[in-house]
Amino acid sequence: MNLFVATTNPGKLRDFSATASPQITLTPLPSLNQIPAPAEDEPTFEGNARLKAIFYSRHAPGEIVIADDSGLEVDALHGAPGVRSARYADDHHFNDPANATTDERNNLYLLSNLTGIPLTERSARYHCVLAAARNGHILAIGHGAVEGEILPAPRGTEGFGYDPLFYLPAQNKTMAELDLTTKLTFSHRGRAFAAILDALSAEL
Repeated sequence: MNLFVATTNPGKLRDFSATASPQITLTPLPSLNQIPAPAEDEPTFEGNARLKAIFYSRHAPGEIVIADDSGLEVDALHGAPGVRSARYADDHHFNDPANATTDERNNLYLLSNLTGIPLTERSARYHCVLAAARNGHILAIGHGAVEGEILPAPRGTEGFGYDPLFYLPAQNKTMAELDLTTKLTFSHRGRAFAAILDALSAEL
């Protein structure tokens, strides 16, 4: 089965490929960088994943196209940053320090919102939703999540996003302290991809 993936992000493609079987071929959607991106304005991961899969599948007639939306959900913050995970600091005009990267500012803003909240109340999860569509129609949905806690300070240099703050109690490490092979076993994207392959096998 060939699946077109509506991303050129090497990290995402790596996570999906780690779960794929030899019978699955993953191909970035041709000319993706020349297609104007749709507005990701849905309030949920599933809503945005559906929107993108439907939109991009119309650019590859007859093919199955998968698209994802993912991010961090912190229970003490009522699920924030959620669908705005990548834009969390920017949404709230948090620009301190001015020379920080987007990931660093997002992490600092998250920590500022968790000031005074003990570790026992910092439960969180990485959540990914994948949608598969063909000719503008949804074929399947797959969810994947990994549970953890948000530390009061970053640890580790691997990974990206909120990985330095995302602590896995069973491993006694953050996502940013795990080697790549181990991290892939906890990948929320990999779990969502496995779920969507199961759903697609029932549909096709």
